[in-house]
Amino acid sequence: MLAKIATHETILASLQYDMKLKNIFQLIVCLALPLAVGGLSGFITAREVTGDWFILLTKPSFNPPNSVFGPVWTILYALMGISLFMIWNSEASETRTNALLVFFGQLFLNFWWSVFFFSFQRPDVALGEIILMWLSIIYMIIVFKKIKPAAAYLQIPYLLWVSFASVLNGAIWWLNRLG
Repeated sequence: MLAKIATHETILASLQYDMKLKNIFQLIVCLALPLAVGGLSGFITAREVTGDWFILLTKPSFNPPNSVFGPVWTILYALMGISLFMIWNSEASETRTNALLVFFGQLFLNFWWSVFFFSFQRPDVALGEIILMWLSIIYMIIVFKKIKPAAAYLQIPYLLWVSFASVLNGAIWWLNRLG
């Protein structure tokens, strides 16, 4: 009898260990994905961020120094990853599938904003695109909240930053529209 109990306990401990390893792997994937998308976007546009076109743009007084953007986006991408992990590990459902699709949709828009703004030098197109991204973030928060409220709340700093970035994008476009 004791051998049977020990065997069951060993199996249970093994399953719990496997689940922990699976969760760690999922968390790493969830963190790496948005960080990689942001890193790729940053890599593609790095030359333009420090190039003449951007440096010579007229910027509003509330434009932060370039050194602020990297750390802020790194934190936001990490929060996105944690939030994605929470949703991915929730019970499978149509709502979860929709939440994952919305997440990847907003991440797609997030990637392209930098390309439109910096690589294509189109603040006007980037402004329209960031508005779509802002709307998708709001929708993501709404859908995430139905599944896991904490996952939704982790997206609020992202929404606030993209709100600020939208105003900044609009101001840069406005100040440079005739040039």
